[in-house]
Formats: sequence, C-alpha cells, structure tokens
Amino acid sequence: MRQALQTVMVTGGAGFIGSAVCRHLIGTGNYRVVNLDKLTYAGNLASLRDIDGNSNYVFRQADICDTDCVRQILADEKVELIMHLAAESHVDRSIDGPMDFVTTNVVGTASLLSAALDHWRGLSEESRRGFRLHHVSTDEVFGDLPFDSGVFTEESPYKPSSPYSASKAASDHFVRAWHETYGLPVVLSNCSNNYGPYHFPEKLIPLVIANALDERPLPVYGKGANVRDWLFVEDHARALEAVLTKGKVGESYNIGGRAERTNLEVVETICSLLDACRPRAGGRSHLDLIAYVADRPGHDRRYAIDPTKSEVELGWAPRETFESGLEKTVDWYLANGWWWRPIRAQQFDGSRLGLVRSK
Repeated sequence: MRQALQTVMVTGGAGFIGSAVCRHLIGTGNYRVVNLDKLTYAGNLASLRDIDGNSNYVFRQADICDTDCVRQILADEKVELIMHLAAESHVDRSIDGPMDFVTTNVVGTASLLSAALDHWRGLSEESRRGFRLHHVSTDEVFGDLPFDSGVFTEESPYKPSSPYSASKAASDHFVRAWHETYGLPVVLSNCSNNYGPYHFPEKLIPLVIANALDERPLPVYGKGANVRDWLFVEDHARALEAVLTKGKVGESYNIGGRAERTNLEVVETICSLLDACRPRAGGRSHLDLIAYVADRPGHDRRYAIDPTKSEVELGWAPRETFESGLEKTVDWYLANGWWWRPIRAQQFDGSRLGLVRSK
C-alpha cells in the first residue's frame, strides 16, 4: 500500500529558491505542497507553471506577518512540515530600504513561528513527533572572510555586514529561541549564493545574462575581486529536502557548492558561454561590455562554505559543477525570454540599486 503523502507548506514558494523547492517536492511524488506567498515583486507564479494544476499542489496567497491567517491555513491544509523561505533577499535593496527587510525577515519569521507553535501544540502526539519547521537562511549571516583563508562552518560566529544579512541573522536566532524556549522542532540551513532558472534579474548572474543579450553594459562592482561560493538552485532544493527529512532537530546545516569564483570570473565565464552560443554582431566578444562601477557599500570580500556536515550526515552532494550549472542557466535564459523579458519591461529594468548617496 502506498504511503500517504506528507503535506509541506513552503513559504515564499513563488520566489526563486522557493519555486525550485516546490517543483522538486512535487517531482518526487512524496509530498502534497502548499505554497504560501504574498506575491511581492520577486514572487512569480509563472515560475510554477510546470506544476500548476497538479492535484498535490495548492497555492495560498498570504503574508507571513499575518499570524491569524497563517495559523488558519496551517489548520485548514493539515500541514505536517514547514519549509520557511519567504524573505526579502537582495543586499542592494536592503541598503535602499532596510525596514522592509526587518518587517518580512524578522517580524514575519517571528509571526510564522507563533502560528507554527500553536499549530504544533494542537496536533496529536504522533503528529507532533513528526513535525518540523525548516528555516532556510544564508551564509551572509557569518560576515566577511579573508581572500586567502578560512571557511564558514556551522560553528562560525555571526557577524552580518548588511541590513539583509542582519535581518537573516536575527531570524535565525528567533528560530533557535522558539526551539529552546517552547520546544518547537526546528532545523536550520545556511546556503551559499544560488543561481539557475527563474532567478529574478536583479542578481548578478541573471542581470549579466539579460544585459549581455540586450547589448547593455555588464556592471562589475569595484575590481570584481569579491569571491562567492556558487550553488545550482536545483542542487539546493534537493539539499533542503534532505535537511527537512533527515536533519537532527535543533541543528543547522551549511549547504554550499564548493565552487568559489570571483565576481569577475563569473561575468567572464558568462561572456565566454554567450560568445560560443549567441555571438555578437561583427564578431566582437561580450567581454567588451564589462563596465567597472562603484563598489557596493560594506561589500564583504569573500564567502566560503564547508558543506561537510550536510554531505556526511545527510548524504547530499551537488550534481552540477559551476561550469555545467552555469551553462544550463545561460541556455535556460536564452530559451525562456517569455519569463524574464516581461520582468525587465515592467518591474526591474536593470538599474543600479543600493548606492548610498549623501543628501
């Protein structure tokens, strides 16, 4: 007899990583997925068209700050597991408008925790034992690393540099507090930079691809020397399922791709891929479009994650190298202008965000 499907609520399921998680979970055939999303600027239901209409997928538009509404949805949908991805996530936007990040990432997480705690307390004893709330966070909470040494582990101290990372650090602490104080069964994960299909084109990789295709300058902050570890979003989705189902309650797991690259190397690799598959007129290279611009205020030098704990305890490892994942990403943007071109035309035209200007 086939085992009953578990019902997972994914907050922020219309966002970049959230939509990848929803598509992955439905694809396994093991879950009923309730996507709870407010549909802010980065939430896009078109990212879920492959599973829209699936009998095991439900969309509920709601704000995680509305505790009563979330509590009612948890009860109505008989939610057994929660994956919390709803968040404001762009560092540059957090520089321009930090209070939006405090509201969603800090207050919203605390509101969700309150609703989840009430829901968990009302479950049967057996259901309480199986319940988990998985809080998805970022490596940026750990702050800045030297260029030539060190990696982030689960024991790294928190030292956020931006309003975004500070808001995520605060939300991590609230999740741990609800576990320690109230016994809510939680797991946490902190990931490196994600990339892949359906990525809102304000972030580096999709911005560079879109600008290159439109013959616009490719902005590189400072000298392009800042280093990030890159993780293909579909690999991350698999890791998040593993944390949710195999992770130990109360513990955190770092998820990274072991793929450190400077920002300039990322941009140059995209240019090389496009030169091969979508040559510019006259045989010119896309490298000629690179434009060095003023650096981001408070720009962390380097992030690097040690994912050993996730690899050993959860049996997870990325399937894509940076090169294979980036090639798939470029191919996807070339083939799916229907998704990103309306965003560029109506929501975000590629203009620079996050510059601190004196008044």
